[in-house]
Amino acid sequence: MTVVARHAAFLRALAEAPLLLAEGSVVERVRRHPGGLLDPHVANAGLLFRPDGREVLAGIYRDYRHIGLRHGMPTLLLTPTWRANAERLERAGLAGRDVFGEAVGLLSALRDEAGAPGASVFIGGLVGCRGDAYLPAQALPREEAAAFHAPHVEALAQAGVDFLVAQTLPAVSEAEGLALAMGRTGAPFLLSFVLRSTGTLLDGTPLREAVARIDALPGARPAAYMVNCVHASVFRTAFALELSSAPWLATRVVGLQANTSRLSPEELEGRAELDTESPAAFAREMARVHAELGMRLLGGCCGTDERHIAALADLLTSR
Repeated sequence: MTVVARHAAFLRALAEAPLLLAEGSVVERVRRHPGGLLDPHVANAGLLFRPDGREVLAGIYRDYRHIGLRHGMPTLLLTPTWRANAERLERAGLAGRDVFGEAVGLLSALRDEAGAPGASVFIGGLVGCRGDAYLPAQALPREEAAAFHAPHVEALAQAGVDFLVAQTLPAVSEAEGLALAMGRTGAPFLLSFVLRSTGTLLDGTPLREAVARIDALPGARPAAYMVNCVHASVFRTAFALELSSAPWLATRVVGLQANTSRLSPEELEGRAELDTESPAAFAREMARVHAELGMRLLGGCCGTDERHIAALADLLTSR
């Protein structure tokens, strides 16, 4: 299937599938690995060039792929490139290496490994903000962000991803720049914010205002929006508040990759201990998000692993 056809297939699934499954945590699972595999600059991207690291990554992604296929759900796997911008690649000694091609190649091989059912596995090219995702003061202005993120966004698109996604975005300015850079690639893309229970991004911008501003940018309209890195209960409170004054958000915000912690970003910043909850509790909270708010694209973030995603898929498909 051509890249253009894969783009179309992803957009069709996003528009028509009653439920889509996103992966659970990848970076946090690697962090818990006894081998100490995470790179301080590029997180899990450095594992692509280590046989042992590549094997660990493949095992984690294979877990999530298998759960989605077992339940007959379109499944999103995201490249291990959240921290792979040019500055960080330079610090990690990876400048000039084909990080994005290797990342897409790894996930493409795992999709091919599944045979014909693998057609329902969609590969997303993942990027993040330049600075700390919990510190909105570090966010780039719009035009600077567009220029900064363009090289790795374009590299992911050229490597053949089905879609692009920027996650854990704390501020609207950098999200606007990312939307501009992604829009120029021609690939469909998603933007995913961190929210407070008050319904605002971490920079204080109401979600409805952030979405309206980005949707108004010429040539930079995302296929949809998501939220990640917050607990499902926090999202439920925040999104209900925003929907009360902007019902149209229900057509633009389609998913959540949730944490297992109810702590605020400030409480989680720099925390060494993992704050988690049981797979059953996670699944129940996420099922409420689906039932009460209509979220169709559901997965996990920090604190989750294959047990949480399996419990979520079990509960959603049993209904």
